[in-house]
Amino acid sequence: MTWRPADRRRTARTTARRTAPHRAPHPRTGWAITGTGSYLPSRRVPSSDLARSMGLDPGWIEDRTGIRGRHVAAEEEAASDLAAAAGRRALERAGLTPADLGLIVLGTSTPDELGPATACRVQALLGAAGAAAFDVAAACTGFLFGLQAAVGWLATQRGAAPYALVIGVEVYSRFLDPGDRATAALFGDGAAAAVVGPVTGPYGIGPVTLGSDGTRAGDVLIPAGGSRAPAGPGTLSALGHTIHMDARAVRDFIARIFPRLVADASDAAGIKPADLALVVPHQPNPRLVASLAAEAGLEPAQLAIAGRDVGNIGAASLPYALDTAVRTRGIRPGELVLLAGFGAGLTWAHTLITWPPP
Repeated sequence: MTWRPADRRRTARTTARRTAPHRAPHPRTGWAITGTGSYLPSRRVPSSDLARSMGLDPGWIEDRTGIRGRHVAAEEEAASDLAAAAGRRALERAGLTPADLGLIVLGTSTPDELGPATACRVQALLGAAGAAAFDVAAACTGFLFGLQAAVGWLATQRGAAPYALVIGVEVYSRFLDPGDRATAALFGDGAAAAVVGPVTGPYGIGPVTLGSDGTRAGDVLIPAGGSRAPAGPGTLSALGHTIHMDARAVRDFIARIFPRLVADASDAAGIKPADLALVVPHQPNPRLVASLAAEAGLEPAQLAIAGRDVGNIGAASLPYALDTAVRTRGIRPGELVLLAGFGAGLTWAHTLITWPPP
């Protein structure tokens, strides 16, 4: 073997590293969720009332989905109003003000308008003048796609406030066909948010793994109102501005993807599903998701199921369940919390959080 000068330099550096006096490692700085909040419109529609309006037995919806009721936005409430209310609560619990924000990321399928970004409306409502703001269109996985965007921004941004607000919000009630059991029985309105900021030590948000399958985009969508099918008399009469869903295809997707997300996240972290203190899934059908616990290697008590009282609130579903768990169950420092999302697109994502101290 021929030794070159570069080889000798590398050998010298390696020897120096091995023999250098021991120094205490610098504490690791990462990014963590430091506050959560949610908002539901005041009007609540019980599933029994909705079932009767559809000519069904009063227990039909709850028996099949586990959903007891959902909330419906008032006529004057838009997605930005719900999102701003949830954001204020998350900031309050994080001990921050809107002036502390450097970024607002909002996930939604039901924006105020096709443009501009609804996140800009939220920025104005909050008075977060120093924050950049944009939307993420990843349907029910939007919160986790937004979380990845926020973490990436925080890790590379220089000079801006080191806090981001990630929000999921939907006003699905404006996009439903009341006669379509497959959708009207499931969807509701609501918003939830999380503040992301710096944390020191072995805590924080792990890698956010994202996935998509655009060949299945037609499984659930609002087909009209965009550039492919602009609004017109034909799209209105065909109810093209309401949610269309292949219920069987979506159900099969959920049954496959949720156990896979739990397995993939656990394998990547070198742990077992039993080691997870809490698993927070998207829950379009709470009964279905809860029924998958055993297949995913989980006990029912490990699942944070909050959709029974709100239905499917899309991009807000997962952060709403997380906020509910924080407020009711509590999450101790060092506990492992898995967030697992999936939705239209098709899209899916997961991240493992080592929960930080308060």
